[in-house]
Amino acid sequence: MNTATSKQIKTELSHRSKADLEKLIIRLARFKKENKELLSYLIFEAENEALFISDIKEEIDEQFDSLNRKSYYLMKKGIQKILRNIKKHIRYSPVKETEVELLIYFCKKMKRNKPSMNNNTVIRNMYARQLELATKKIKALNEDLQYDYNEEIEKIKTL
Repeated sequence: MNTATSKQIKTELSHRSKADLEKLIIRLARFKKENKELLSYLIFEAENEALFISDIKEEIDEQFDSLNRKSYYLMKKGIQKILRNIKKHIRYSPVKETEVELLIYFCKKMKRNKPSMNNNTVIRNMYARQLELATKKIKALNEDLQYDYNEEIEKIKTL
């Protein structure tokens, strides 16, 4: 079976009725959890990006609070899970500021995390990669936002 291109799908969808489209969307939502999450974002949260970001930040806070700190290995696994979750949410949003905001927030939480990440090379490198990625993404934003976010990055580095 050959998969249709995006253009072919778009053309075919333009010929379908509203009822057919609803059925297709519901069926797609049942197929995978990520599809349902993306549809939820598009339908309920896309209009209010600030609320979307604050909800994700609350989720990050909860995940960091429940992080297993018995060993650095378990901590690393938990942090990787948090980061995977953040990256998934970033993919849903087309707004570039959302990605920068969430990466900076993740780095702040990492810096404040106890026990310190400085005692573990893997966790420290994970933090450094995300901080570097946030810095790189900031360059694609307009100048005012670049200034604000670069100040945030400098604050994180001094924590």
